[in-house]
Amino acid sequence: MWKVGIVGCGNIAKVHAEVLKNMENVNIQAFADCNPDKAVSYKKMYGTEETGCWSSLEEMLENEKLDVVHICTPHYLHVPMALTVLEHGVHVFMEKPPAISRETFQKLQQAEKKASKCVGICFQNRYNESVAQIFGEFKKEELGKIIGARAFLTWSRGEKYYKESGWRGIKEKEGGGVLMNQAIHTLDLLVQFLGKPLAAEANMKNHHLAGIIEEEDTMEAYIRFENASACFYATNAYVSDSPVLMELECEKASVRMEENQLWIRYKNGTGKTFSFAKASGVGKSYWGNSHGRCITDYYESLYAGKEFRNSLENVKDTFSLTMDLYESAETGKPVVCGKEV
Repeated sequence: MWKVGIVGCGNIAKVHAEVLKNMENVNIQAFADCNPDKAVSYKKMYGTEETGCWSSLEEMLENEKLDVVHICTPHYLHVPMALTVLEHGVHVFMEKPPAISRETFQKLQQAEKKASKCVGICFQNRYNESVAQIFGEFKKEELGKIIGARAFLTWSRGEKYYKESGWRGIKEKEGGGVLMNQAIHTLDLLVQFLGKPLAAEANMKNHHLAGIIEEEDTMEAYIRFENASACFYATNAYVSDSPVLMELECEKASVRMEENQLWIRYKNGTGKTFSFAKASGVGKSYWGNSHGRCITDYYESLYAGKEFRNSLENVKDTFSLTMDLYESAETGKPVVCGKEV
């Protein structure tokens, strides 16, 4: 039985707790939050009488014997808390982003190696059915190589979203705007499909939140990979949360993915269409609600002693590219990708 603690009892923790509550061989043993009332509230919803409630991560670790801690706190706390958990010899499953600087990512890598524990990152969109279907189609060798890609994320985030959080919109706490907080999942899928990035150039702008946040509300980029290039656009200045659109132009076909729909159009005029049912449970379909598959795979990897699909090593290219795009946008110059993180 895996004994689990959750630190940070905000909105995203509901997704984790709901998944964990319904898993076999997993017991949510404790909740921690700087607001003790939130921890108590989560205990009532997802725990038992024996579930512990603590006002800090340190208290939880000192008083509970845990196997895994889920970190669902603001971005700037991810690495410091993960380091503390690893020092106590406990595995970590963490919400994105894995870090907000190259330096902190390196510290996390070093601590994971020293502790001989697994740090898993919640890039749940890798587990979407549409994504799995695309990889399955590539295995059939009917699409040919990818020669280009485009990805668009147009969502809506207003002043209230930032002002009420106490940390969003502040560079040193969030690490970045729409790219770091919303579009990093979309960027991750580009890396999954196209491989290791080689070079990139980007521009960012704050269109509708100037004076409200310190970061960008819009990011556009051109990214070169070994055999393909990608056009990337993300904004939270739109009027609604539209489904993310991604298109892969291949040698023999075009592949278009939008929410739970997938279209393949071959150069010979034939095609395929797939429609996947929207996942049930907590989560928002427009950003992918495959948390259950991701979290389940993490525990199965721990049990089997194999590398997790979303390990630090396996998300390194995505995080490095995120840092590269910010560097390019801030300096106004193209960057060579692949810096050590």
